[in-house]
Amino acid sequence: MLKKILVALDRSQIAKQVFEEALALAKGTQANLLLLHVLSPTEEGSPYLPMLSNMEYYPGFTSQSFELYQKQWDSFKNEGVEILQSFSAQANTIGVSTEFRQMVGHPGPTICKIATTWDADLIIMGRRGRSGLAELFLGSVSNYVLHHAPCSIHIVHHPISVQNAEKVVAETLSNA
Repeated sequence: MLKKILVALDRSQIAKQVFEEALALAKGTQANLLLLHVLSPTEEGSPYLPMLSNMEYYPGFTSQSFELYQKQWDSFKNEGVEILQSFSAQANTIGVSTEFRQMVGHPGPTICKIATTWDADLIIMGRRGRSGLAELFLGSVSNYVLHHAPCSIHIVHHPISVQNAEKVVAETLSNA
């Protein structure tokens, strides 16, 4: 029986669908939800920061640039919390016990660590559908979690539009 469901969310188009599937499952099984957002510089919409290790090397990078970056990062964090609060309120309104966390880190390992410490029975997350070189260089969070999680995983796939399908076919043929 499911008692604790960890829902890994990001800012992708599929996040709402991931949440809705988790909510329906939690309501049907009377499970508790933990909504998790991992802040990462690789996440879509994340502010960009040039290498900080040697600021003298980047003559255009000044303390003003860093302050601007910090404001953008704070805004990025606040937007993440607002998304989590909104989803949490929706769940709590229909009687599903829900909490949320936002953490900074690498998404795959962070999701697995929280699933372990929270003693999750199930992780629900989305999959962007990267393939080929994109998956090789950018990695796949869902693939990492699938191989390292301490519990069962439910992957919600990104619906493929005709345009995306054509892109996947073209990418596959070019790699063949």
